[in-house]
Amino acid sequence: MTDDQTVIRVEDLTMAYDEEVIQRDISFQVRKGDIFVIMGGSGCGKSTLLRHLIGLQTPAHGKIYYEGQDFEEMSSAEKSQLLKRMGILYQSGALWSSLTLEENISLPLVYHTSLSSEMIRELALFKLSLVSLSGYEGFYPSEISGGMRKRAALARAIALDPEFLFFDEPSAGLDPISASHLDELILEIRESMGTTVVMVSHDLASIYTVASNSVFLDTASKTMLATGKPRELLRDTDNPVLTAFLSRGKGKGEVCLL
Repeated sequence: MTDDQTVIRVEDLTMAYDEEVIQRDISFQVRKGDIFVIMGGSGCGKSTLLRHLIGLQTPAHGKIYYEGQDFEEMSSAEKSQLLKRMGILYQSGALWSSLTLEENISLPLVYHTSLSSEMIRELALFKLSLVSLSGYEGFYPSEISGGMRKRAALARAIALDPEFLFFDEPSAGLDPISASHLDELILEIRESMGTTVVMVSHDLASIYTVASNSVFLDTASKTMLATGKPRELLRDTDNPVLTAFLSRGKGKGEVCLL
């Protein structure tokens, strides 16, 4: 069942590399404005699912719909238009090391708009200001910290004001304070831009802070165990695998659900 707020729908998805099935029977919905987290243990296929959602891999079985339209049945032009509505933040940040932060953020604007160079510069500086990097536009990625590189990569991901943002382990490699600041930025961007966010994460602090919905992929059974709000999943589940993940093995009584 769907409603008019559902913007991404996954139905009976099977992901595989040749004959090796990674996950099967995956179904969930992402509503407009969600921060939807893909959870699970190492090697369960979280990043693989993200690649399927952005069209880098093709389902072995099942369907992925955007606003009711089958992604695989879209024309090349329709897919191109959809991809322009997406922003992606990779785990490594994937900034161009030979370009300044301003030049990195400007790239999507140069390639996908007909704006003047002056307007592109203004927008690049504005996006950097949104992630608290004003004054660093002339710096190269190697000249700033890991947390700052993640924020710069986020600025590039939102350069085109995307409707959909996809993050692969955004807090990976960050200290707890930097990770917390990144969580706050993600929430602020969702609120200010109305963006729908889909992110891979195993960071419980981040999951409980930002997630409005989620899906849990299980390594052993190669399928999803549950979908829903993480706090409610922990409260309601009787599944020991899901309980262990959502409490880091400490049990329900050791996790604050407020």
